[in-house]
Amino acid sequence: MPSKESWSGRKTNRATVHKSKQEGRQQDLLIAALGMKLGSQKSSVTIWQPLKLFAYVHTFRGPHWCEYCANFMWGLIAQGVKCADCGLNVHKQCSKMVPNDCKPDLKHVKKVYSCDLTTLVKARTTKRPMVVDMCIREIEARGLNSEGLYRVSGFSDLIEDVKMAFDRDGEKADISVNMYEDINIITGALKLYFRDLPIPLITYDAYPKFIESAKIMDPDEQLETLHEALKLLPPAHCETLRYLMAHLKRVTLHEKENLMNAENLGIVFGPTLMRSPELDAMAALNDIRYQRLVVELLIKNEDILF
Repeated sequence: MPSKESWSGRKTNRATVHKSKQEGRQQDLLIAALGMKLGSQKSSVTIWQPLKLFAYVHTFRGPHWCEYCANFMWGLIAQGVKCADCGLNVHKQCSKMVPNDCKPDLKHVKKVYSCDLTTLVKARTTKRPMVVDMCIREIEARGLNSEGLYRVSGFSDLIEDVKMAFDRDGEKADISVNMYEDINIITGALKLYFRDLPIPLITYDAYPKFIESAKIMDPDEQLETLHEALKLLPPAHCETLRYLMAHLKRVTLHEKENLMNAENLGIVFGPTLMRSPELDAMAALNDIRYQRLVVELLIKNEDILF
């Protein structure tokens, strides 16, 4: 029968073997993480290789100095703020003094739809968003005689395809008849662009003046107020509105074929181009008739107002 000493010795040996195996597994994990071990257990060679995990890691650095006052930014967390359009790094205090002449960098403008109109125009150095230009050219080339133009809706899935094409390819987006035979897809994409604008084409600041003009009964005073309202729009918004109204005026010249006069187009484009800054649902609902009338007046008097 084994003595107490032999039992104790066996227990100690087992613990030693278990600890050795555990250390071996830990070593193998470390070698697997940091490199490769080649050769026998007695004479092994470890070839160290960089972890693949770290092969594509980004190095992020905080802004070191303010690009407005040229002083260093101290601190680790709240060093400053960065312009989402042009990437300008400035102190929070300096951001209030930076002039509003931001020149957005195209690499910061990741999409076309849902992007601020002025930002998009500045980033691409154009007078108007290319979505507006390209869609209107396509519509006038093959759709002016289409019955219910802008009133008839296209398939929403295909309209989303056009949206994604513009966001992905920009000016290279293919919206030709070979890709989208139904012209209502293109009109739908244009209307969606205006609906998705974070600041409407007729801006919130100018909105009350436009609504005021629609409520005036005297025609001369009405046009005068409407002309004053246009002056409140940012340059890119005003130019885009002018281009759109000139297009819609040409649409009305084909009214016999497309059945779309200025009143019908006003019904379609009123809520598309204008959104009430008021959160009151009833007030916004009451403004719909005036929104329609504003667009109708802009179309009919396009040659006078712009």
